Amino acid sequence: MVNEKLINRLVPFFGLIILVICLSVLSAELKDYQLKEVIKSLKAISRYRLSLASGFMALSYFAFACYDFIAFRYLKYSLSAGKILLVGFICNAISNIVGFEALSGGAIRYRFYSHWGVPARTIASVLAFENICFWLGLFAVGGVTFLIKPLTLPRLLKLPFVSAYPIGLIFLFIVISYLILCAVRKQPLRIRGKTFAIPSLKSSLAQIIVSFFDWSFAAAVLYILLPNNNPLTYPGFFGIYLLAMFATIISHVPGGLGVFETVILLLLPKSINSTAALGSLLAFRAVYYLLPFLMAVVLLGGYEIQRRWGTGK
Repeated sequence: MVNEKLINRLVPFFGLIILVICLSVLSAELKDYQLKEVIKSLKAISRYRLSLASGFMALSYFAFACYDFIAFRYLKYSLSAGKILLVGFICNAISNIVGFEALSGGAIRYRFYSHWGVPARTIASVLAFENICFWLGLFAVGGVTFLIKPLTLPRLLKLPFVSAYPIGLIFLFIVISYLILCAVRKQPLRIRGKTFAIPSLKSSLAQIIVSFFDWSFAAAVLYILLPNNNPLTYPGFFGIYLLAMFATIISHVPGGLGVFETVILLLLPKSINSTAALGSLLAFRAVYYLLPFLMAVVLLGGYEIQRRWGTGK
């Protein structure tokens, strides 16, 4: 049996290797362009497009925060929607920058939910439910997208496939198997002495629907910010975004910095200037990652101040 401690130690090195490869590819792609051209591309993005992108960002974070809401409804635990959505937003915004969502997001959830009287066992169930929701949604949305429009995979991903079509098949097989399990099994699942509650089919379908909106709104943020000469339709771009995010996730690089940009630049049509695309990607980082992160830090700081010197309720 593979040593889990050894795997945990090797994962960061794997992410580092992927990061180095991507940064080298990114450097080669942009070696003929200057910083002032990138800044010029950033300035070319209108305020209207930035505002529209910010709106889609807010919708994406709202959808992600609904993961916890669905979990509490499934667990039949009563907690105000406002508190649940607040914690979901803060966890997502901070873990997107810090990385290691299971640790950073889990610690924040425990900090808030335990203070509001939620039992530790319930918090653990919410965490498990949220993780399942994330992966189930990615597999469902990615599976359908990659089957309809199978993209050619960049070589740097080191995958044994030429196109994303086999990935789509694998993703949908996992989703369908999971849904069948939810439909036919009513008792908890026991693996290696641990008990895992199986969500109802209704809850699982709700997970997929919410995750679909989450991914769709997130992709729309970058799509809106792409250069005006972008020949891609939104459905055509959606697959590129999902593949880039998949590469980001398996790289274990916090925020996918460098990995995400490299995959996007490699898959975008050659008619889109690389410098202009990089300007759009920098704007995307600011709108989708930095802005929510700053908001989350302010909210978290305000909560800690209130808890220390106020009522904290």
